[in-house]
Formats: sequence, C-alpha cells, structure tokens
Amino acid sequence: MKIFLDTADTAAIEKAYATGIIDGVTTNPTLIRKSGRDPEEVYQQLIDYGINDISMEVVGDYNIMFEEGTRLSRKFGKACTIKVPCTPDGLRVCRELSRSLVNVNVTLIFSPAQAILAAKCGAKYVSPFVGRVDDNSFVGMDLIEQISDIYTIQNVHKTEILSASIRDVKSVSDSFASGAHVVTIPPSILEKMYNHVLTDKGLYLFDMDWAQVKR
Repeated sequence: MKIFLDTADTAAIEKAYATGIIDGVTTNPTLIRKSGRDPEEVYQQLIDYGINDISMEVVGDYNIMFEEGTRLSRKFGKACTIKVPCTPDGLRVCRELSRSLVNVNVTLIFSPAQAILAAKCGAKYVSPFVGRVDDNSFVGMDLIEQISDIYTIQNVHKTEILSASIRDVKSVSDSFASGAHVVTIPPSILEKMYNHVLTDKGLYLFDMDWAQVKR
C-alpha cells in the first residue's frame, strides 16, 4: 500500500515527504507547467530530498518518447519511472524500456482492456483515472476492481494498479479497498486525510481534561 503525491510543487512535496508516509511522486506536463520550472530541475530536487520513485512523463511519437525515456532513465537512474500514454506508440515504448529494466507507468487508462495491454508490455504501473471515469457516467472504482480481478486471476504480479485522478479522501480508501496498490493524490487531499470531526472533538476533550489535571 503506497501513497504518491501528484504534483510538481517541490515545497509541498518536501513537507509531505518529511512525514515518512510518501512513497513517490507522479508528474505530468500540466503540473510541470503550473510550477513554472524546468522539469529536470524539479526531478533532481526531488531526488535530492530522497524520493526514489518519480514518474516522468514523455510525449510525442514512438521515436521521440523512446529516446527521451532512455535519456531520462540514464540521467536519473532507478528513481526514474517513465510515464507513457496508453497508445500503440506508448505501449511500444513501454515494452522496449521494460526489457531494459526501466520502470514504466502507463497512464490514461480507462478500461480493463487497456490495463491488460499495459501489463503484457511489462508496465510497472497502470494508472486508471478514477475521477475522469466518474465524470463520464461510469464508476471509477468499478474499473479498479475489474483490473484487480483480472490481474489476480491471471497471476499478474509485476504490474501494480496506481489509482489516479483522485478528488476526495473517500476515493483514497475506496481505491485501496478495490485493489489498488498505489494511490497518487494532490497535497490538498493528503492534508484532508488527517482530519476527522471526531478526532478534533476527542483532542478538545483531552485538552480540557489535562487542563483540569494541571490545576
């Protein structure tokens, strides 16, 4: 059971990583653009923090993605997980890189069939987009369960299900309950995972009782 942060905000990542509960980071071109920074500077800073699993997305046709994925994996080593889309070119890149023992995260998964193809190509992770599936009139958690059932029946052990596009705390626990191995979430969702009204009430009562003890 692993928790990744889905962001390129290095300050937020450093703060969360210091808790000891963050196992990796996922990024994409949109997140990098929002950070306003050079992607490779961000990757190196995260490695300097000690993070050893960073999804680095590549885009383009097969040749461009393969060359860029190869270059990034050589530059950043074992901390680098190359992120490719679930397209014919992306899956071809996944197959070739995985043969060279490079970890690959196949993203934009919206069906069990796509997850099957990604596993066949040697993906380390498949990333079903739970929130976007929910937006399109079918249930994201059902997709996680279907992929998990298939992988279990077929004894797929190398490929892990990475639940992505998470928009609330409940989806984190539901993802793990549905068979996800990893959940990637924005820092705002991580902060909310700590909170519960009954915890707040309990702390308040403890503080009141301790104040009386000291008096």
